[in-house]
Amino acid sequence: MHLLRLENLSVTYHSNNGDFPIIERLSLKMDMGEILGIVGESGSGKSILALAIMGLLSPKMSMRADYINLDGQDLMKMSHAQRAAYVASKAAIIFQEPQASLNPCYSVSSQLDETIILHQGGNNKLRKSRAINLLESVGVTQPETVLKMYPHQLSGGMNQRVAIAIALSCKPRLLIADEPTTALDVTIQSQIIDLLVDLSKAEDVGLMLITHDFALLSENTDRVGVIYSGQLMEHAATENILSCPHHPYTKALLDSIPQLGDRHIKGSRMFALEGNIPAIDQLPVGCRLGPRCPQAEKLCVKNQKLKTIENYGKVRCHVAIAHSPTQPKDKTS
Repeated sequence: MHLLRLENLSVTYHSNNGDFPIIERLSLKMDMGEILGIVGESGSGKSILALAIMGLLSPKMSMRADYINLDGQDLMKMSHAQRAAYVASKAAIIFQEPQASLNPCYSVSSQLDETIILHQGGNNKLRKSRAINLLESVGVTQPETVLKMYPHQLSGGMNQRVAIAIALSCKPRLLIADEPTTALDVTIQSQIIDLLVDLSKAEDVGLMLITHDFALLSENTDRVGVIYSGQLMEHAATENILSCPHHPYTKALLDSIPQLGDRHIKGSRMFALEGNIPAIDQLPVGCRLGPRCPQAEKLCVKNQKLKTIENYGKVRCHVAIAHSPTQPKDKTS
């Protein structure tokens, strides 16, 4: 059974100048215990996807979908209150800046205790024991000391461990990590990623790892979804995408990494895709990547649906599908 399955999820931003799509008819799925990577440039819609799943969108945004199935229940059939309560019991999110997600006015103990009361209950002694166990599970060596401290007294890496402990307090089936290492020192980044991967495997928790760093995903994920301008461009097993990416955007992301980029020669400039992600009020006709795509053809002014390519995965690209060694299946989304 799928842990999470989205079908035609769309998010719209409402402003005085009109309504603009941020995510458009995005469909994907992930299984129990799977580590799914979501990758794309800044502004591609990765974080909005996470907020939509968690029900944390801005009041200026609205979402619709055929269904959002989380651990066997369709969120779209629930009222707002029902959805909020259900998601809180099944999913948790870790943000990229731990200092911003933790309240500076309260101690670590108070913030952990709040979530433990909400999800597990128990008397003071039992809740403190659970808090200590949670901190120990995320690698905090002196949990009782840390419980008495405030976020400003801790390092960025330690604050992120606390944020992870708070997220785990509800025993989630789905854990969304939204660029959890961006604000951390390089020496701490690998420790946090290793911690999340180990927790996923040990507790059979589905982990959605959102990042712009393809190198990070290459070593830690089972499958990868590539998002550009609010659309899912490619969705396949990590090894397939690394060895034979079909979409030009995915190829460009890989080529921008020195150790993975075939175009990078020592002493030369690193490869970078020209142009920028289009603004939501200036979307191009047809393929969103069209104006930047090095392989664009005349047919790219027509919209392309996500198609399944046998023995590979799903791709949204006229050129990639036309030149695929295997014919795409009829199934589209």
